Amino acid sequence: MLIACWSVKGGTGTTVVSASLALLLAQRSSGGAVLADLAGDLPAALGLPEPDSPGLSAWLAAGHGVPADALGRLELEVADGLALLPRGQGPLTPARAGLLAALLDASPRPTVVDCGCPAAAGAPAEVVVGARRSLLVIRPCYLALRRAMQAPLRPSGVVVIHEPGRSLSADDVRQVVPAPVVAEVALDPAVARAVDAGMLAGRLPRSLAKALAHAA
Repeated sequence: MLIACWSVKGGTGTTVVSASLALLLAQRSSGGAVLADLAGDLPAALGLPEPDSPGLSAWLAAGHGVPADALGRLELEVADGLALLPRGQGPLTPARAGLLAALLDASPRPTVVDCGCPAAAGAPAEVVVGARRSLLVIRPCYLALRRAMQAPLRPSGVVVIHEPGRSLSADDVRQVVPAPVVAEVALDPAVARAVDAGMLAGRLPRSLAKALAHAA
């Protein structure tokens, strides 16, 4: 099963949501889970050094001569039962993005992909389209909702990130985005501290795990 997490605006929290979903799935699945990085920030969010790996960008650019099992050689162990497919350097070539989505979806291990903002590159958009579950991560602000209305991609579910002081709510998101809200996550200083300390992979904050439990 492939779950693609994406946003219509930077700074929404897609990377933290993606990592948290993958950590939860790794705990539940006897075979573990995979976390694929198409946005480039997952190593930093998980407290890892920048990987010395050709990554997904090189796999996408390599052409059809590269065997499908080459993806497995790119995996890095992140936590117990969780493997990371790093982004790598260079642009994301969209030509093989559909194949990437198909291979990840066919894997016996559940896979979560951090697609970032697909409007910024072609490959993430193809992965979102090819995913079995497509989760839009959004904050209920006017600019984000405006972009969501204009986006050509349509999610199968929505993760709402709540910020104090916002006049808009999850109900406003439901009126704009034609997909069910599968999780509502309140901003929690404990989450920011875990990310800043590089502890997200080892100690997922309870509030985050609880909020995303049904979305995983």
